[in-house]
Amino acid sequence: MANRWINQLTDRDVTDEAIYLNRRQIIGGAAAGLGLAGLGQGAMAQEGLTPNDYEDITQYNNYYEFGTDKGDPAKYADALTTAPWTVSIEGMVDKPGDYAFEDIMKAMTVEERIYRLRCVEAWSMVVPWNGFELADLLNMAGVQSGAKYVAFETAYRPEEMPGLRFPVLDWPYVEGLRLDEAMHPLTIMATGIYGRDIPNQNGAPLRLVVPWKYGFKSIKSVVRITLTDKQPPTSWNKAGPREYGFYSNVNPEVSHPRWSQADERPIGGGLFARRQPTLMFNGYEEEVVGLYKGMDLTANF
Repeated sequence: MANRWINQLTDRDVTDEAIYLNRRQIIGGAAAGLGLAGLGQGAMAQEGLTPNDYEDITQYNNYYEFGTDKGDPAKYADALTTAPWTVSIEGMVDKPGDYAFEDIMKAMTVEERIYRLRCVEAWSMVVPWNGFELADLLNMAGVQSGAKYVAFETAYRPEEMPGLRFPVLDWPYVEGLRLDEAMHPLTIMATGIYGRDIPNQNGAPLRLVVPWKYGFKSIKSVVRITLTDKQPPTSWNKAGPREYGFYSNVNPEVSHPRWSQADERPIGGGLFARRQPTLMFNGYEEEVVGLYKGMDLTANF
């Protein structure tokens, strides 16, 4: 992994809980094959950027399958059975099939990455994830030459997910990426937070993380991955195409129809935390802007 993706946080910036990450030689560890994803030049210019503590990350969530209040997932997600867990990889791949989570983990190299997370609701946090590059999983299944998109599907278990009783969205939750977005080195499948197994409310046991896009693109508790030559449907785009585009890249210049995206509220700073400017591509512009060369980012929001 290129050095430009090493995280710029130092031991002065991390919280006590992140000392675990430093012990694992995460900072500056790219040469050892670990590496942290960079926060981008825009984010580097911000002073005092720190990972949120474990409680922030695990108690303030959107996971509508367990309720629409931020605290609902932490209250109700324990009902989700995460073992055994199988991910079906299908479509335009050489090795379609049902892959057991344990077998996936044996085949993958888990890295620790500190990423900014920006919600479309205009709040943000910084999360120390553990996971592996999605590209490695797709390459294991063998991507066929005609594939252009990757579709994802969340578990659908009405008996374990009380939120499914309400037609907030067209269940099950689905998402999608263009293939080059999915294969980008910053795109990971997360399996942990702060070195612990990822909690149910955060998408256990396996969730997507695409740090330059709004958080709802990072689908949780993935059970199906499909390679296709057609742009797949996505849940929020189906629910409100005028409000939620397929790409959903973080862009301070493109407002949501009901609020501005020019700034954001950092979680963890209290009720009166100072809002901060939203960074283009959530601070990862240098790394990902080439994916959208020649595209109108207003039309392709």
